[in-house]
Amino acid sequence: MSHTIGIDVGTSSVKVVLIDGAERLVATRSVALEVSRPHPGWSEQDPDSWVAATFAALDALKADHAAEMADVTGIGLSGQMHGATLLDDADRPLRPAILWNDGRSAAECADLEAAAPMLRAGAGNIAMPGFTAPKLLWVRRHEPEIFAKVAKVLLPKDYVRLKLVGDHVSDMSDAAGTLWLDVATRDWSDDLLAATGLSRRHMPRLVEGTAVSGTLLPDLAARFGMAKPPVVAGGGGDNAASAVGMGAVKPGVAFASLGTSGVLFVSNASFLPNTEGAVHAFCHAVPNTWHQMGVILSATASLEWLSHILATPAPTLTAPLDPKPTAPSPVIFLPYLSGERTPHNDAAARGAFIGLGHETTRETLTQAVLEGVAFAFRDCQRVLEDAGTTLDRAFAVGGGSRSEAWLTILASVLNRPLDVTREADAGGAFGAARLGRIAATGDDPFETLTPPPVARTVEPNPTLVGAYAETYDRYRRLFPAIRQIV
Repeated sequence: MSHTIGIDVGTSSVKVVLIDGAERLVATRSVALEVSRPHPGWSEQDPDSWVAATFAALDALKADHAAEMADVTGIGLSGQMHGATLLDDADRPLRPAILWNDGRSAAECADLEAAAPMLRAGAGNIAMPGFTAPKLLWVRRHEPEIFAKVAKVLLPKDYVRLKLVGDHVSDMSDAAGTLWLDVATRDWSDDLLAATGLSRRHMPRLVEGTAVSGTLLPDLAARFGMAKPPVVAGGGGDNAASAVGMGAVKPGVAFASLGTSGVLFVSNASFLPNTEGAVHAFCHAVPNTWHQMGVILSATASLEWLSHILATPAPTLTAPLDPKPTAPSPVIFLPYLSGERTPHNDAAARGAFIGLGHETTRETLTQAVLEGVAFAFRDCQRVLEDAGTTLDRAFAVGGGSRSEAWLTILASVLNRPLDVTREADAGGAFGAARLGRIAATGDDPFETLTPPPVARTVEPNPTLVGAYAETYDRYRRLFPAIRQIV
């Protein structure tokens, strides 16, 4: 029974998982990463730190699980999306990678939209500072000597792949987050590349996430104790890989992730953009499949903010609300603490409490925060529906899904059942390992990437659904009214 490895190149750490042939977790290792912020709004990392962390984690697995590592036949990759890793003609980084949460290229986004009117239709997304293409416009404008030396542009996980297999390769799902991909045809767009002064020669070749992208270099296979060099799958961007881990690959399967940020993700049989609603429409990490995401920037981050303000641990704040709220909070919270993506695409948006009174308590504020985040998810659901996607139900994942009150609120606001799995949220590394297994075996992804067992289902509370619908209507009217003066 062969083993496979999943590598997730995150922002705060590289996580590596080792699974057996039955997809049971054998071991996991994580190595921390540092983010550099040399100026306000900037976010950068040393690309070689990703490689060093990956190798350290694999060395640790070999030391503790030599027999299983010898049996590894496939490796999959997942990673933070959008990061601009600029290489010279000797594959050396020209500067620190500019990350997904770097906001320096807002002006370049407007320039790109003006220069490439076909962008939204082809790339399926609005130009935002988080994406890769505007970052290259920024480098061309502010660091022309570096831009002139750019031979290849790679995404973070694909720079790690370069060091693993010796080739420049990316997968469809991660490439879709660059704004250079024609998402419908799953190929680079010459027009979008030209709008940033680049061409196909600057891009890696593309493979599907389940396909073989290369084979681990023999010296590395020997270093990590593998009997023969395993294949390396195309892999996926972090959300697509997480969806693979959740078995969300067939059309209509969805998950709601209550993490630091929030994601409402649904798999699609076709390319279904809605740029007016700031929906992300990307290729999935499995063939002939796409996905949509509504993304909110402050989900559990909103609760952590309140926890900090009140000097009270978040579980202590939510405990009085469990197991189920009985009515909406009289206070409404707008969770735009660091701007918002879906549906507003407004980096300058800010949060607010509305309806405070002498009677307002800590519990009232806590419930308002949980509801405000749920209303932001309802915004995502609404614009997904505008794009032709209807969700029947969704898996609930992420740290916030451990709160029964929050799950009840979210299910009632969305008016959809939420399924909670028996296993802990495995994240992108587990999904990457599943992709590595398919690349090694050639199995049908739609037959084998099944969802994990459901432990329980949180149904919408009928007494709350109507009340939340009324409160959501007020919530929607608040942002445009406040935005005029803030």
